[in-house]
Amino acid sequence: MKKTLILFAMVVALVILPFFVDHGGEFGGSDGEAESQIQVVAPHYEPWFQPLYEPASGEIESLLFTLQGSLGAAVIFYILGYSKGRQRRDDRV
Repeated sequence: MKKTLILFAMVVALVILPFFVDHGGEFGGSDGEAESQIQVVAPHYEPWFQPLYEPASGEIESLLFTLQGSLGAAVIFYILGYSKGRQRRDDRV
């Protein structure tokens, strides 16, 4: 019981703590940071690859990223569940 209470307190702290940390930060992706660093290191660099699909807006890009992550998680957890069910079936035999 004590261990559960400590873990619960830690989760609550992790949820609440970000509200009290530096509010002046800017939310930016790693792609923009990488592009600016490349311009600093090699100003004459030209990308050799263009994206196959450029989303119309940031919201659509976020949606596609979320769908990709959800699909990946679904595949991983399906495989884990399938292997666990198979293991239980083999244990009964």
